[in-house]
Amino acid sequence: MTMLDDRTTAAPWPTAYPTQGYAVVDVETTGLARDDRIVSAAVYRLDAQGNVEDHWYTLVNPERDPGPVWIHGLTSDVLAGAPLFAEVAAEFSARLDGRVLVAHNAMFDWSMIAREYARAERTAPVRQRLCTIALSKELDLPLSNFKLETLATHFGVVQRRAHNALDDARVLAEAFRPSLHAAAERGVRLPLLECRPLTEWASSPAASGVPRIGRQASYGSGGWRPSRKRPACPYPNPGRYEADKPLKQGMRVAFSGDTSIDRELLEDRAVEAGLHVATSVSRLTSLLVTNDPDSATSKTVKAKAFGTPVVDEAAFTQLLRDVAPADE
Repeated sequence: MTMLDDRTTAAPWPTAYPTQGYAVVDVETTGLARDDRIVSAAVYRLDAQGNVEDHWYTLVNPERDPGPVWIHGLTSDVLAGAPLFAEVAAEFSARLDGRVLVAHNAMFDWSMIAREYARAERTAPVRQRLCTIALSKELDLPLSNFKLETLATHFGVVQRRAHNALDDARVLAEAFRPSLHAAAERGVRLPLLECRPLTEWASSPAASGVPRIGRQASYGSGGWRPSRKRPACPYPNPGRYEADKPLKQGMRVAFSGDTSIDRELLEDRAVEAGLHVATSVSRLTSLLVTNDPDSATSKTVKAKAFGTPVVDEAAFTQLLRDVAPADE
């Protein structure tokens, strides 16, 4: 008997948990930047207690270079006859509609999906998402890292084809169900976040003949929406971030290095939460967010010199869930 067939529950199901079910999603993409595209997508639909209802998979023609073929294995020839995203958007919507989107590093999958819908002049029918990395942290699982393969191993799930959207979604569905039940049994609050669909899109076709594999797009021009100057943060700076305490509105946050989530989208989330996004590090900086704290960038060097607290991207996205109000 597999985990997906075991439908027993040891305790009454929490009434605060979503009742509409879940859509476990994985997308493979041409890269990580804002103008990168989805090349394949898979959805496992689960009921409210994590039992699999059905699954769906599609290739998607990205209308450009497929990106890191050595990762996802999808060549231009394979994708040439695949449907465009606009042609599968309706079916994708039927799989997502009314459900909580579940993904491993859900902010990335959601941002890629939201941008594809914006390009197609449609709106993704998703209002909440749940990141299994965040759930693993809430459960305090004894993981050496938060990779999908590590989570799968913890729950005895065998991964057959890593970076294949259908197999990754299957693995995540199998690992999510026992995680969900463990949370229910222990009364753990699910780390649900709001999804705000994009409604703007500014086209920025890549220069022909220029390979873009592995290249991050610049933040200054083109992309998924017009660039704009952000308004000043309305809250005073309460000082530095302290470990094991929440962020507080008005804190000055700087970012350094590559992020798996589009940088501008990540910064927007910070601004929406009431934080001040700083372009440099100074003695007034409350927190530096970087996935490579040992790099020799000017921001990480200054952070070390000033004793500025440093957290990685995953930890920061979790801190964004519960930002404390500014001092009155």
